[in-house]
Formats: sequence, structure tokens, C-alpha cells
Amino acid sequence: QVQLVESGGGSVQAGDSLKLSCTASRRTFSSYATGWFRQAPGKEREFAAHISWNWSGGSTYYADSVKGRFIISRDIAKNTVYLEMSSLKPEDTAVYYCAASPFSALTDYSDARRYDYWGQGTQVTVSS
Repeated sequence: QVQLVESGGGSVQAGDSLKLSCTASRRTFSSYATGWFRQAPGKEREFAAHISWNWSGGSTYYADSVKGRFIISRDIAKNTVYLEMSSLKPEDTAVYYCAASPFSALTDYSDARRYDYWGQGTQVTVSS
């Protein structure tokens, strides 16, 4: 079992930035395919970003709604995956979840069902 812990959420103004962190209890997390999902009130959970793992660092993928504003990255030494969010908009308000799969890459990375481990979520609130 892998436990994921998210942190870094908060309340900000539109245009501000936040950096979310996802740290795992197991060292092998460093080679797991990892994604960030978010769920706004009254809406379904949606994909935000994904990072795979390979010897050259892995590939990243983004939902169109966050592309160009969010950056997902991995710090192997810290066993942590980050989501740097900039130019935040009120519509980015949601609970953000970190999710991981023991596979190093996922072809359908935007499908939440492909992930085995989930964190408890961290709230991000963006006011206009």
C-alpha cells in the first residue's frame, strides 16, 4: 500500500500562483506514473496533469484547461511530485488530488480508474 499526502493548497486571488506537493510513503513512488485530478463542488473529478517515469525524466501531459498555466514535475530525491499553478482563475477552484499507478507510464492517463493510489486532497480556492 502506498500513502499519498498532498499539501500546498490555500485561498488566493485570481492571477496568483500556488505550488502543490504530493509525497508518498514508499520510495518506489519515484518511478510511478502520477497524476493530478481536481473536483469542483457539484462536478465530477477531472484530469489536470500527468507525469510518467523513464530514465530521461518522464513525459508530461496536461488538460487543455490548464495547459500553459500548470507545470507538473518530480523530485526523485524528495520522493515528491509537484503541481505548480500560475495565472489561477476562479474556475480552478477545486479539491486537488494526487494519484499514482505502479506502472511507469499510462496510455490513458486521464482516466482516474487507471490509478491505484489516491491522496486525501487539498483545497484550492481562487477568488476574483
